[in-house]
Amino acid sequence: MQSSISWWTLKARQLGRHVAARALPAERAALAEWLTPAQLALFDGMPAADRRHGLDVVAALRAAGVDDRDVHLAGLFHDTGKGRTIRLWHRVAWSLGELLGPWVHAMASRLPGGDRAMARLRDHAERSAELAAAVGCPPRSVALIRGDAGSGGGAALAALRAADEAS
Repeated sequence: MQSSISWWTLKARQLGRHVAARALPAERAALAEWLTPAQLALFDGMPAADRRHGLDVVAALRAAGVDDRDVHLAGLFHDTGKGRTIRLWHRVAWSLGELLGPWVHAMASRLPGGDRAMARLRDHAERSAELAAAVGCPPRSVALIRGDAGSGGGAALAALRAADEAS
């Protein structure tokens, strides 16, 4: 695990990006060139912060030399299962639980709406994979969203995780 100072710095930056997040019209237009209409609708249905994060993950993948549509789709949609009901405080509680332990998630679950939110954050990879499959993403993209490297996908999954953490 990273030192606590670097963890706090990373999370403070993520918080700032989350609050200011938006996808530019030109970015959405560029997506329309390589996504199906159903995939674009899934993207449009994501909260602004998750749309921005997905775009940033794809940009990080491209910057790292990953030129693989399946991996790009996984990067774009890996958080779509969080949905619109996850609030900023849920995300903060989840991150603190990852640092301090599951007792934080248990405490957050006791607050109004916290139980559903913590479960949704815990299970978002599976839900994201289901949503991606439903809009026609390739099986390899769906597997990567689930965190399954599959046969020969270890490098792709590592690249996806690195881009996710960097964004």
